[in-house]
Amino acid sequence: MKSLTIHVNGHIATITLNRPEVRNAFNDAVIAELTQAFTDLGNSAEVRAIILAAEGVAFCAGADLNWMRRMADYTRAENLADAAQLAEMLRTIYECRKPTIARIQGDVYAGGMGLVAACDMAVSVDSANYCLSEVKLGLLPATISPYVIRAMGARAAHRYFLTAERFNAAEAHRIGFVHEVVSAEALDAKVAELAHALVSASPNALRSCKELLHTVAEQEINAQLIAQTVEGIADIRASREGKEGVQSFLQKRKPSWLETPNTEA
Repeated sequence: MKSLTIHVNGHIATITLNRPEVRNAFNDAVIAELTQAFTDLGNSAEVRAIILAAEGVAFCAGADLNWMRRMADYTRAENLADAAQLAEMLRTIYECRKPTIARIQGDVYAGGMGLVAACDMAVSVDSANYCLSEVKLGLLPATISPYVIRAMGARAAHRYFLTAERFNAAEAHRIGFVHEVVSAEALDAKVAELAHALVSASPNALRSCKELLHTVAEQEINAQLIAQTVEGIADIRASREGKEGVQSFLQKRKPSWLETPNTEA
């Protein structure tokens, strides 16, 4: 796979995002590769736990800029198909038959928050920053919302979805978005500790336990909910402000709503 590296050692698989030159931002190709990787490793008899890691200074910066440029001209139908692929990737990670750990060595923004939230647990380096930046671009964190809201809780989501504030690893830990915050030197040891705890447990029990968690946890992430989130992001991308927000970001200028008074009721 071009954008990922995969390594299996002692029943532990590590999927590493390997696009450091673009801060591991994802596009349609990366989404397809991640979906395939988690599907294959989830079905592998050899693998008992999966670590999602990344190379470079950022864990994942969300959507790739070139992909965003293409999306700026998408029709609503194209946006629906595009968002459905992202939704399928997140569902595949969330429902993976093997327990998953996000190893967060750097910043996490926008869609990258969905990657972390879809994993069962997350360990963050203490220098990482987090941000749900979508509303600043006139968009919504719609497709990732079922997973992120579960991970940080509805109350925290009300704040960080609406303000698009950046917050640090300590705050991510306080609200429950990540489970552990450690120094860069201690990151691998903490991830290994969790991974070895997972591979020491009964594989069948772990699989059943994940099914139990999905059954019991709040609203089911089902086809209807996923379809609603796909439509939500497609609609906002195709809207006037959605297009303006993305174009202003790509053109490195202020969006129109920061330059002219808002006269809408």
